[in-house]
Amino acid sequence: MPSPDHDTPPSPDQRSFDGISHGYAPGGRPVTPPPVPLEKIVGDVVDNLQSAAEAELTLLKARGALAYHGAGWTSAWGFVAACALLVAMLALAFGAILVLAQHIGPLLATLIVFAVLLAIAAFAGWRARLSYGDVKAAFRDDLLAEGDD
Repeated sequence: MPSPDHDTPPSPDQRSFDGISHGYAPGGRPVTPPPVPLEKIVGDVVDNLQSAAEAELTLLKARGALAYHGAGWTSAWGFVAACALLVAMLALAFGAILVLAQHIGPLLATLIVFAVLLAIAAFAGWRARLSYGDVKAAFRDDLLAEGDD
C-alpha cells in the first residue's frame, strides 16, 4: 500500500478541503463586522427590561386572579363545613342531654353538656389564638422582633 503524498493536488473525483480552516486563515484575516452603536445596545436593554416588567406584572395579575378564585371557593366550602359542624354539634348536644336526662335529670344533663361544650370552645379558642400569633409573626416586618405587637 503506497503512502499518501500530501503535496500532490487532489484528483477531480476527490473532494477538496480548501475552504475549511485548519486553525489559520489562508485568505487573510476575516472581516470583522462593524461595532454595534451604544444607543442600539442601550435601546435593546431597555426593551428587554420593559418586556420583563410587563411579563412580571402579567404574572402577578394571574396569580392574584388565581388566589381570588381559590379564596372564594375556600370560603364557600368552609362556610358549608362550618354549618354542617354546627348542626352536628347541636345534634350531639341534644342527644347527650336526652341520654343523660334519663339518669341524672334534665337540668343537670343540660349543665354537664354545656360545660363540656364550653371546655371544647375554650380549647379551640386557645388553639386559634396560637395560630393567629403565627399569622401575625409572618406578616411582621422584622421577623425577629421581640417587642409587643
